[in-house]
Amino acid sequence: MNAVGIDVSKGKSTVAILRPGGEVVASPFEVSHNPRELNGLVTLIKSLDGDTKIVMEYTGSYYLPVALFLRKVGLFVSVVNPILVKDYSNKSLTVRKGKTDKKDSIKLAAFALDRWNELPLFSAQSHTRTLLKAFNRQYNQYTKLKVMLKNNLISILDQAFPGANTLFTTPARKADGHEKWIDFVLRFPHCECVSKKSFSAFSKGYLSWCRKGGYNFSDSKAKEIYKFACNCTPSLADSVAAHALVSAAILQLNTLNETLASLQKEMDLLASSLPEYDTVMSLYGVGSVLGSQLIAEIGDVSRFSNKKALVGFAGIDAPPFQSGNFNPQSRSISKRGSAALRKTLFQIMAVILQNAPANEPVFLFMDKKRSEGKHFYVYMMAGANKFLRIYYARVMESLNSLREAA
Repeated sequence: MNAVGIDVSKGKSTVAILRPGGEVVASPFEVSHNPRELNGLVTLIKSLDGDTKIVMEYTGSYYLPVALFLRKVGLFVSVVNPILVKDYSNKSLTVRKGKTDKKDSIKLAAFALDRWNELPLFSAQSHTRTLLKAFNRQYNQYTKLKVMLKNNLISILDQAFPGANTLFTTPARKADGHEKWIDFVLRFPHCECVSKKSFSAFSKGYLSWCRKGGYNFSDSKAKEIYKFACNCTPSLADSVAAHALVSAAILQLNTLNETLASLQKEMDLLASSLPEYDTVMSLYGVGSVLGSQLIAEIGDVSRFSNKKALVGFAGIDAPPFQSGNFNPQSRSISKRGSAALRKTLFQIMAVILQNAPANEPVFLFMDKKRSEGKHFYVYMMAGANKFLRIYYARVMESLNSLREAA
């Protein structure tokens, strides 16, 4: 019985091999992530007598090439949640706590020996799911950057065209991600670009801009904008330099919006090729963007043994904590799961709460908790918990139906 612990990092891994009784087959050594050294590791592992199991942690995307390489040559590979290994200890109280790659590889090997019969066999997700998740992580990163750039633009406009971001409530266009108020201030970067003209001249310019940009024109809206601009008090003078300052911020933001729109299309296309797509899209509060993100973060739902496992994966379960007479009735969520999935669920709950659909079970459940005086985050996460249970039931039912039909 040989337990191989691999502590994976970027570009290299630290490997240790143990046998029962504390026998060290191989002290921790480093292996670079290239075919030559990985083949050498495979040769060493296959030369060992008895059954061999390899254990490594989920470490971003670094573990994946190594796990796939070792599985391809027929070795038993198990990839476990880092939380399980972090909470595991085979040390005594007299041993000082420490963390190095060598210690971690030994700890992983010891963990493998203790949990030998419980280790799950690593099974890579399909290429589509892996790609979809990568797209979603990039989408989330660009979204954070978009918020920063939008706030930066608003701070600049507060000096040149205060309140211009409040002139339109038109949602972003799906085709290119452009927002009307952003394109408007690209054409009219300073309030005096409006107020210095007569209303007739501005109205003609505004009409021309609407037609060119594909936006709806309204004479009443033109009057509203003109009146608003005439009442503005900018701190920056109308100048070529001020126009350049606003334009530079907008060009960056529009480029990012176009990138996000492109990512949305690709994510929806990838998600639509998966068997649960139609079922997920039928859930209330889920659209092409949030639906794709939900599928990306949950992955293949059949890998969860039950709905509680899915809720635990999201980290929105409230684990019990009782000792003696102490038995609290309210517990915080564990947050020991996918933060990206929790964010997506929170956004879906916000959509459901905002639309308040009658006879929708998740909304009725949240509304009940709200009427009981529960805190906002409490009933939002309670709703997310219920939503995930419904998700699991419906998707599993759909997948089982597809299997039976096949």
